Amino acid sequence: MSTTHCARLPNGKQKNKMGVIFLSFLSALHTLHYFITGSSQIAKLPEYWEVAYVDGVQILQFDSKSRKTKAKLDWVNKIAAEDPDFWERELHGSIASEQWFKVNIEIAKERFNQTGGVHMIQRMQGCEWVNETGEVDGWQQFRYDGEDFISFEWKTMRWIAANPQAFITRNKWTRLDGYKEYWKRYVTEICPAVLKTYVSNGRDFLMRTELPRVSLLQKTPSSPVTCHATGFYPRTSDLFWRKDGEQLHEDVEMGQTLPNHDGTFQTAVHLKVEAARDAEAKYECVFRLAGVEEAIVVKLDGKSILSNERDAGERLKMVVGIAVALGVLALLAAGVAAVLAKRRRNRQGEGRQDLVCREDPKRTCVTWSKKFVILTFFLFPSSQILCSA
Repeated sequence: MSTTHCARLPNGKQKNKMGVIFLSFLSALHTLHYFITGSSQIAKLPEYWEVAYVDGVQILQFDSKSRKTKAKLDWVNKIAAEDPDFWERELHGSIASEQWFKVNIEIAKERFNQTGGVHMIQRMQGCEWVNETGEVDGWQQFRYDGEDFISFEWKTMRWIAANPQAFITRNKWTRLDGYKEYWKRYVTEICPAVLKTYVSNGRDFLMRTELPRVSLLQKTPSSPVTCHATGFYPRTSDLFWRKDGEQLHEDVEMGQTLPNHDGTFQTAVHLKVEAARDAEAKYECVFRLAGVEEAIVVKLDGKSILSNERDAGERLKMVVGIAVALGVLALLAAGVAAVLAKRRRNRQGEGRQDLVCREDPKRTCVTWSKKFVILTFFLFPSSQILCSA
C-alpha cells in the first residue's frame, strides 16, 4: 500500500504523523521572465508575441494580431488601477519591440546568407530576487532559429557571442556608449523593482501554498518507476528517490518542472526498474515544497504502482465478468421462453390444470413458474417487463 505523510493538506484533511521529515526553507525566491518571439512566414501564427511570467505563472500577453496587452490574472489589474499609465506604457513598449524584431530578422538573414523561408528571433530576459536577503540576479539572451546567438553577462559587463555571425553584434553593442551600463542597471535595479511590484500586488496568489498529489506510475514491468507530483505551488520544490533513508543519485532520472493549466506545477523523477526490483531495499519517493516544513513521503510498493498492464488486466476481468453475466441472462431468457411456450400449449386445459394444482400441492406446474419469476425479479428489480409478469 502507498503511504503518504503531509504537513498540511488541502480541504482540512488530517495528516499522518508517521514518517515526517522536517525541512527548513529560509527564504523565498521570486522570478520575472519575459519570453519574446519575432518570426517571418509562419502561417496562422502572429509574427510577434510576448509573454511575462512571475514565479513561473503567466501574467501578461501581447501579440501582433490582437495588438492588445492582456492580463492573464485578475490581480494584475490592481497595478493598472494604481498606475493609470500602466497599460499604455506596456502597449507602446510592445509595439516598439515588434518593430525592432522585424528589422533584426532581416539583418540576421543577411548575416546567415538567407533569402526567404521561416525564421525566428527569440529574446529571453528577466531577473530573480530573494525577498529576505535582497540578492538579485538576471539575464538577457537572444537566439536565432533556435540556436544561441548572443547573451549579456552583467557581472563582467560583457556581451558573449555564440557564433561568428554574432561577432558583429557583440562588437557593435560593446562600443555603444552606456549600453552595457544600461543592461546592468536593468538586471540589478529596473527588473527587480518591477518584480517587487508584481509580488506586492499578487501576494495572496503568489505566496499561497498548495500541496501536490504524489503517485507512482509504470507503463510496463520493464519500464522505470515514475514518482509523479502534480498540483503543487510554489514552483520551488524538490522531488527525489531515496533508498534505506539515503537520497539516490544513481539509477534515477529527473524530469522537468512544468506548469499546469490552473497555475500549479508538476514534476517527476524516474527510478530504473533494475533498482526497483531490489526487494530487500526500502525505496521511498520524497517531495519537499518551499515554505512547508514537512515532506510528503510515498513508499514503493508493487500494489501502489499505477500500471497500464495492471489496468488492462482489470479491464479484462471486467469484460469476462460482463460476458458471464450476459451468458446467465441468455440462459434466463431461454428459460422464460420455454416456460411461456409450455403455458401456451397447455392453455386449453388451463382451468382443469389450475383446479388440479390447487387440489394437489405436490404438483409443480405453477410453482416452478413462480420461482423463476421471483428469481428473475431479484436479479433485475427495476425491469418493468419482469414486474408485470
